[in-house]
Amino acid sequence: MTLKSTTSNQLPPFLAMSMMQRTQTMEAAGHDVLHLEVGQPSTPAPVAVCDALTRSLSTLSSHGYSVAFGQKILRQRIAAHYQDWYGARPDWENIAITPGSSMGFVIAFLSAFDRGDKIAITTPGYPAYRNIMISLGLEPVLLPARAEQNWIADLDALAETGDLPDGLLLASPANPTGVVMSDAEIKAVCAWCDKHQVRLIMDEIYHGLSFKGPSTSAFVHNKNAIIINSFSKYFCMTGWRLGWMILPDDLRETAERLAQNLYISATTLNQHGAQAAFDCYDELNGHIERYQENRDILLRQLPPEFLGNAAPSDGAFYLYADISALTSDSIVFANRLLEDTGVACTAGVDFDPDEGQKFLRLSYAGSTDDIRNACQRINDWLPRLAKTA
Repeated sequence: MTLKSTTSNQLPPFLAMSMMQRTQTMEAAGHDVLHLEVGQPSTPAPVAVCDALTRSLSTLSSHGYSVAFGQKILRQRIAAHYQDWYGARPDWENIAITPGSSMGFVIAFLSAFDRGDKIAITTPGYPAYRNIMISLGLEPVLLPARAEQNWIADLDALAETGDLPDGLLLASPANPTGVVMSDAEIKAVCAWCDKHQVRLIMDEIYHGLSFKGPSTSAFVHNKNAIIINSFSKYFCMTGWRLGWMILPDDLRETAERLAQNLYISATTLNQHGAQAAFDCYDELNGHIERYQENRDILLRQLPPEFLGNAAPSDGAFYLYADISALTSDSIVFANRLLEDTGVACTAGVDFDPDEGQKFLRLSYAGSTDDIRNACQRINDWLPRLAKTA
């Protein structure tokens, strides 16, 4: 008997997560694996956050639903966070707490666009952007943001085509390149979107993780933008699956109804814990120095043929290495690197379906010892690779 199954939602795998699955299988079999494949801090959530979560276990309110957009006190803390960091305070009622930033993108796409609409995204870029869009019947428009463009998309060139998208999704700091846009660049993007009546969605989940100083939020320059953020990266809470979004006034009601129906509310217990995250800046800022040290170790110790024309890596915690001198198939290369050395990385084709075969993403969010050991294993392995190539 043949039953109905989808023909429209056949998405490619998220290779970073597929690689993570492989590493768990290897570790279960006793292999020693160094994890550079996923963007996950190696430190736990701040102590105060864990304590707040523990205390909330004894309160009845923490075991029930919150409203769809989340607890009022947490949304107000986020609004105050924007005042502290950016000097601009959003209306707390326009802030929605989401089950990870991933669901924030779903709500953004569904509230602002119709099936068949086009949303421009940079390539290389986070693969789930385009895959979520495709699953929702939207059309991703890939904008080159490679070395010859200084890893930033040329919006003026897009306008000159005469085929403007309905939306534009950008990230700063960016995954996988680590590009950090300046305040002037973000202001220019916001002005471009206003001029051409293009809805801006800004992914800011790596805010707080910049080696060039504080980042600017697009909220400061464009109140029509949708801002997506998360507790996963700077706040070291990936497994908590808790994010937020700032919505413009015209989308708030639609987005709230979608949230009510799609997920009811984000996990209430985690919202109680997250309230304390904004008291932990000093503890969290202490991780940034380690991330920068880890990046510098990779840049110093990996050989030129492994780094190539690497992206700048000025923020987040990724090195997007140009391995074109070593391979023309980053998937095969990443798999062999894992099998031969136990170093797990993500193939660039995950982030760029056109040029990604020439690149490899290394996450340096782990311990400094792991980064040093990974460099040693790679350097010991490359001569053996050359002999068998």
